[in-house]
Amino acid sequence: MRVLLTNDDGIEASGLLALHESVRHSFGDDVEIVVVAPDRGRSECGHSVTTGRALIVEQVRPDWFSVDGTPVDCVRAALALQGKCDVVISGVNAGANLGVDLLVSGTFAAAREAAMHGVPAMAVSHYRHPDIPKTWDHVPIWMAATMKEFCAKASSCHAVADGSTATMLWNVNLPAILPETRLPPLVRCRVDTRPMVRQAALDGRHLHFASDFHARPRDSGSDVDRCFGGEMTITELPLPFQM
Repeated sequence: MRVLLTNDDGIEASGLLALHESVRHSFGDDVEIVVVAPDRGRSECGHSVTTGRALIVEQVRPDWFSVDGTPVDCVRAALALQGKCDVVISGVNAGANLGVDLLVSGTFAAAREAAMHGVPAMAVSHYRHPDIPKTWDHVPIWMAATMKEFCAKASSCHAVADGSTATMLWNVNLPAILPETRLPPLVRCRVDTRPMVRQAALDGRHLHFASDFHARPRDSGSDVDRCFGGEMTITELPLPFQM
């Protein structure tokens, strides 16, 4: 199996290393891993792409490449230069990508771009809370069962009658609970479509927005509600992408 990893926090992000270790933890040496990620943080860039100039691609170590572009640029570059891969996994983002966050998330956009090309893709993010240590060592353990399920189902994706590809697009969020927790509860749920509530303040010509992410509005049973409640959430999204 050939796995492409990417993110929106940059090639040196701790979450990307945790994702790499998660794949190794789940599959050992029975997998080929290629990493193509932005050369620096590109959070909240959505599905933006670079079209007005050439991209610079650099190998930073064996099978690890940086691109001076967006997460979607990275997926496009990897598919063009590295050829076919079996799955694409984006993350692990340092912060949740839940509800309407998916519209601006570079982490999720990278997965969506891959799925649009017919490659099964999964975005992985980790909700963070000020009261919980922001560590990474637990991620391979928490992700093992989901990683194996995703890749097993990805291997069964097949061409359908009209010639298109039956593929997958998953959005996964780890909860902000004590990292020594062996395994958080795992649930499948829908995307919350309620907008964030932001307070606006005008200071001369400067308009400031502020919001309380942790107290954001949420619908009962949605991905925001379940992840904020301490559960690991999986949302399986249709293509073309719909909220």
